[in-house]
Amino acid sequence: MPDHSDGLSLPGINRVSGPLRATAILTAFAALTAPLMPVQYALLKMAPKSARRLPFWYHRAVCRLLGIRIRVEGEVARDRPVLIVSNHVSWLDIPVLSAVAPLSFIAKKEVGTWPVVSNLARLQRTVFVDRTRRTAVGHVTSEMRQRLDQGDVLVLFAEGTSTDGNRVLPFKTALFAAAFSDANPNVCVQSLSLTYTRLHGIPLGRADRNLIGWYGDMEMGDHAWSLLKAGPIDVRINVGDPIPLSDFADRKQLAEHTETDVRRKVTRHLREL
Repeated sequence: MPDHSDGLSLPGINRVSGPLRATAILTAFAALTAPLMPVQYALLKMAPKSARRLPFWYHRAVCRLLGIRIRVEGEVARDRPVLIVSNHVSWLDIPVLSAVAPLSFIAKKEVGTWPVVSNLARLQRTVFVDRTRRTAVGHVTSEMRQRLDQGDVLVLFAEGTSTDGNRVLPFKTALFAAAFSDANPNVCVQSLSLTYTRLHGIPLGRADRNLIGWYGDMEMGDHAWSLLKAGPIDVRINVGDPIPLSDFADRKQLAEHTETDVRRKVTRHLREL
């Protein structure tokens, strides 16, 4: 299985834990991010293809800074539009998945109001969904169709929320509605399972995964600080084979298939620890 953790590094920092580690990572993160944000903004205006690639390189570097070791089974299909259907554990999923392939996310509109995060999300061409307004579905459908027609890879967190990492919640069929509206016949679907497995090389137990899982009413700043202090993390990803969207009769069948596949693989990865 390939390791996708190459990029920048902080010598020795992943051998320690605590506030020193967190402070060093945040300082390096700011030094990496600040100069690249205007570059990505310019690329979005003038070189869309390069604007897809820069976040891929950037997040590989971020994962290296964070000490995240990514092992991947399978690969994201290339040269065709892809809808990736994934489970969701933490805010950490964003840099982890972005380090696997050039892609963008479908996210709830609240993400677009978070300090710093909202800017990074927009620069990665995130599609924002207002789940409280049915009238917004048409706009989202149009944007998703346009992006897929352009050959983009979009990630849908089908549980509709993040979890503690010990389970996979039922997939919400409503989230798949836009994918079936005048779908491009070339669009394929790939399921993706995401499991955080080790901290400092030691297998994570059921209770330990709360350190990584970000869910419920957890405050993001406090959670991020605790996670940055903790140490290097191993994550295991399995990317399913590409299946034409046209092979599914409707969104319910798609949700059932991807949910079953993701749950089976997450359960297997947890049992193998």
